[in-house]
Amino acid sequence: MDQEQENIIVLTDEDGNELEFEELDRVEVDGKEYAILLPLDDEEDEAIILRVEYEENGEEVFSHIEDDEEWEKVADFWQELSEEDGEEE
Repeated sequence: MDQEQENIIVLTDEDGNELEFEELDRVEVDGKEYAILLPLDDEEDEAIILRVEYEENGEEVFSHIEDDEEWEKVADFWQELSEEDGEEE
């Protein structure tokens, strides 16, 4: 499997629709793991952030971030990382 295919995640929304995302990054903030995802069928190119949690069997569960402060903290952290990566190139 090539690298690009490994970064594709298929999630099912509350209506049962399957949506494809490219996983851009994973970050840890305050001991919690978050996935930065880019919808493949979205023309706006706006990434979303989901909290990654694990069930007892180890399966990943992606959850929306309900708390605005938590979302801002993760978004700011990822933006700083992205800017640092851009400076290194």
